[in-house]
Amino acid sequence: MTAVADLILHNGRIWRGKAEGYCEAVAIWQGRVLATGSAAEIMALKGGATEVIDLEGRFASPGLIDNHLHLIGTGFVMGMVNATPAFAPTVEDLIEAIAARARTTPKGDWIRARGYDQTKYPTGAHPTRDDLDLAAPDHPVLVTRACGHITIANSKALELGGVTDETPDPEGGVIGRSNGRLNGLLAENAMDLVYSIAPTPSNEQLIGAIEAGGTYLLSHGITSCMDAAVGHIAGLEEMRAYEFAKLAGRLPVRVWLTLLGDPSKSIVEDCYRMGLVTGAGDDLLRVGAVKLFLDGSAGGRTAWMSEAYQGQPDNFGVQMLPDDYVYERVQELHDKGYALACHAIGDKAIEQLITAYERALEKTPDADRRHRIEHCGFPKGDQNDRMKAAGILPAPQQAFIYDFGDAYVSVLGEERGLPSFPIGTWERMGMKPSTGSDSPVCLPNPFPNLYALITRKTWKGTVMDASEILDRDTAMQVLTEYGAYSQKAEGVKGRLVPGQLADIAVFSGNLLEDTPEVILNDTKCVLTLLEGRVVYDAR
Repeated sequence: MTAVADLILHNGRIWRGKAEGYCEAVAIWQGRVLATGSAAEIMALKGGATEVIDLEGRFASPGLIDNHLHLIGTGFVMGMVNATPAFAPTVEDLIEAIAARARTTPKGDWIRARGYDQTKYPTGAHPTRDDLDLAAPDHPVLVTRACGHITIANSKALELGGVTDETPDPEGGVIGRSNGRLNGLLAENAMDLVYSIAPTPSNEQLIGAIEAGGTYLLSHGITSCMDAAVGHIAGLEEMRAYEFAKLAGRLPVRVWLTLLGDPSKSIVEDCYRMGLVTGAGDDLLRVGAVKLFLDGSAGGRTAWMSEAYQGQPDNFGVQMLPDDYVYERVQELHDKGYALACHAIGDKAIEQLITAYERALEKTPDADRRHRIEHCGFPKGDQNDRMKAAGILPAPQQAFIYDFGDAYVSVLGEERGLPSFPIGTWERMGMKPSTGSDSPVCLPNPFPNLYALITRKTWKGTVMDASEILDRDTAMQVLTEYGAYSQKAEGVKGRLVPGQLADIAVFSGNLLEDTPEVILNDTKCVLTLLEGRVVYDAR
């Protein structure tokens, strides 16, 4: 006996996956895809209680999967001063925005801003502590670069953190100085000097950030994400907040949790004692991998490179952790059963991480562990071949090409900058690369991501090596099926086929057929379903 559908979507251009292509209608039963096919075939599954949604010819796809973002951070940034180039295109605009927030903030309370990119300022220079002092002399102020690897602190924040002109650089960190005086710049581990004394959010604030960030993702058709570095803001309390959010019905999207494993902030040991290892959980909330930060960002000139940055012959970026520590830590976590998803952007960091994974897999073989390299921006030499041989997955963010591609060329030159994040190469090698936004580094809006996948163009129109362009169906596969594969969930989500979760996104335009510019500028998500339930509706 054939089941009667709970819900039918029809009269649409429904893309089921690269191998399956289009259909006219989809039937859903108990949160999963029951059948797909022609309108006549699917309407035959309609019963008296079946809900029917007319897509009115719109394009639908599996719910999008963001392979790497910070969900709690995304929620919190929504309440910060907006320092992105679109809202504060100059340092003077940033000063005014902070000053405006200071006028409504009690003296002594912290002011946070996020999103500036000095390469897009007319001056090309970072803001300074003096700029922030001018804006808010009576408040501790932290302004974080878009990449999240550099923060500018004002004098009050530096004072509260005990940072003086004589404070030495911490291991894996840089304290900025101009003529021997602090200029406010703190890079990588040096940011902890002020982050450690900033107020820690409450459990309710964490849950609120999860809910706000997840609701925002749904408005873009994103139904699943990876939270990259759980514990970075509030330690183990973030795991508790996720569980409470789920129990209270305040977890809007599926989350694959990546546990912070860095030496000074690791939550892995506590999680391991509680049995929270890779795979623990369910399809809504699951423990994924462990993350270590091995370097910084290319645009911030802190990604660890084998060649120096242009114009800075002594700057090769920042090595966050010693080789021996990385090798031993990766082996330990691998042996405990964890997948790893470590941050490595520059070729030196990628080399360090590939070597660590190779050693761990040689000692304790696992042909399907699916260790990942997060970002994996500038692989070199035989690194791609070694990743392929070891089953290591690249987890890049093509939104970086759109937002930061010109900065990469600026700091590295065309020869090194243009081929960055080589997703076409990885696809041709059969490595099933996924993609995401790294929000709040970039907005979680998927359209710049898709635009970069199919054009390799930056926001300024620069083509970042056209040989890495993907065709439309493959680009959509990267945003859906490969995102599921990166979480070892390709049998559960990522396609609209019988038995898979009925996570569906409906858009105002056709992502396979509209021009790239229409996709980038005019397309919106109009309907999102999670497990067959309408969770966002902008029709």
